[in-house]
Amino acid sequence: MTEPAPERFDAAYYRRWYGRRPVQTSARIGHLADAIFALAKWWGIPIRSVLDVGAGPGWWGRHLRVAHPKVRYTGVDISVHAAQKYGHEHHDIATWKPTRRYDLVVCQGTLHYLDDRSCVAAFDHLVGATRGLLLLEIPTQDDLDEGTIDTGASDLDAHWRSARWYRQKLNTRTIEVGAGLHLPKNSPHGLYALERR
Repeated sequence: MTEPAPERFDAAYYRRWYGRRPVQTSARIGHLADAIFALAKWWGIPIRSVLDVGAGPGWWGRHLRVAHPKVRYTGVDISVHAAQKYGHEHHDIATWKPTRRYDLVVCQGTLHYLDDRSCVAAFDHLVGATRGLLLLEIPTQDDLDEGTIDTGASDLDAHWRSARWYRQKLNTRTIEVGAGLHLPKNSPHGLYALERR
C-alpha cells in the first residue's frame, strides 16, 4: 500500500535541489558507500542487501550496480515523482514498516522533514529493518547554529531539532559507531568499546 506524497517533493523540488547545484552528488555518495562497505568488511558485517529510504535520484542504487552488483538494492521514497522517475517503491517511512531486514539501511536528509511523532515512528521502522548497519544523515538545529549547513543551498523548510533530541531517541535502540552509522543493540556483531560512541 502506498501513501500520498506531499506535493512539495515534486519535479520542481527535484529541479531546485538536484539540478544545477545539487545538495549532493553521485560521486560523493559513491565515496560514502565505499567507505561504509570497507568499515563493514573490517567489522565482519556482510552487506548483501541495502534499503535506501528517501532514495531521491537513486545514487546509492547506481553506485551499487557498478561497485557491488551482487548486492540487492531497494530504494523507497515518499515522492511520487521520485518513485516514478527513478524506479523506487513509493512509501512513507513514518507509516510503512518494511517486512524484511537489510544488511544496510540508508536514510539521508529525510527525517528532518517529519514532525516529532512521525520521526519517532520512522526510527522504529528503520531500526526494525536493520540487520547490520543503519546510516543516518540528519541535519540538526546544532548544524544550523554552527554554520555547518549552507543555507543558500539547502531546503530549510523542515523540523529543526537538536542533535541531542535525535540521540535520545536513538540511544534506546542503537549504538552510535560514528560517521552517522548505528548498530542495533540486538546486533550479533560486536565492536570494541572505543569503536563505539
